[in-house]
Amino acid sequence: MALRRDREAFAELFNHFAPRLKAWLIKSGATPGAAEDFAQDAMLTVWRKADLFDASKARAATWIFTIARNRRLDMLRRDARPLPTPEIDLIGEDVRRPDDILSMAQDAERVREALSRLKPDQVEVLRLAFFFDSPHSEIARRLDLPLGTVKSRIRNAMIKLRLLLEPSEEASR
Repeated sequence: MALRRDREAFAELFNHFAPRLKAWLIKSGATPGAAEDFAQDAMLTVWRKADLFDASKARAATWIFTIARNRRLDMLRRDARPLPTPEIDLIGEDVRRPDDILSMAQDAERVREALSRLKPDQVEVLRLAFFFDSPHSEIARRLDLPLGTVKSRIRNAMIKLRLLLEPSEEASR
């Protein structure tokens, strides 16, 4: 097969080894898609280098799996190279203006005031969800509450906050 480039023999070889290579690569940690790509790449290398196969040095399976392993290592090394870091343009950097800082402080005070008008249990779930970035299931476990109760409290608190923080029609006149 190797010297004659027998396509039928290679098709049989491919049908036999490609699924085994794919399974082996998946077990080695590759995703199914990547494993299929690696297996096809390895079999293509087998086709191209068939004339280098020496049956006196190794069995065909050993040679093919070694090619697959080496191709995968080459790709992993290539993908692991650090990417060049982009230069950071500091020239266009926005500098905070005093009026922006004042506006942010006023907004923060409005939010604190609105939070003080919520029920303590609503403040607690908002604090855990938004300030500590806890998932709802973790909040439920931590407060020993049903998940639905946690979600309801968060939703009701957000509705009340929206009403408290939206500018009223009288304020906009």
